[in-house]
Amino acid sequence: MLTVASDIDVLARFGRALADPIRCRILLALREAPAYPADLADALAVSRTRLSNHLACLRDCGLVVTVPDGRRTRYELADPRLGHALDDLRAAVVAVAADRTCVDADEQGCC
Repeated sequence: MLTVASDIDVLARFGRALADPIRCRILLALREAPAYPADLADALAVSRTRLSNHLACLRDCGLVVTVPDGRRTRYELADPRLGHALDDLRAAVVAVAADRTCVDADEQGCC
């Protein structure tokens, strides 16, 4: 059971980061390789301003870091374990979804 405030805060930050589909797409892209904002914006088909706001959120959550590269700034996951965590979380959610026991899940919005 989580009781330490810092543990709860960490999970809340992770949840906040995953709460938006664009931030999820950014994290999945950075799981594959570090990237520059302009390249990410093009790959994800979002404006640079919108991407910048999402990157700021991910930085504030502690999930991505900036790496100076000459006159440019590259983004990458703050820790390689985050890529593994994303893979594990996705696999767990898919496994649970495949094993839903609630027959009214779609109608009730549960499970």
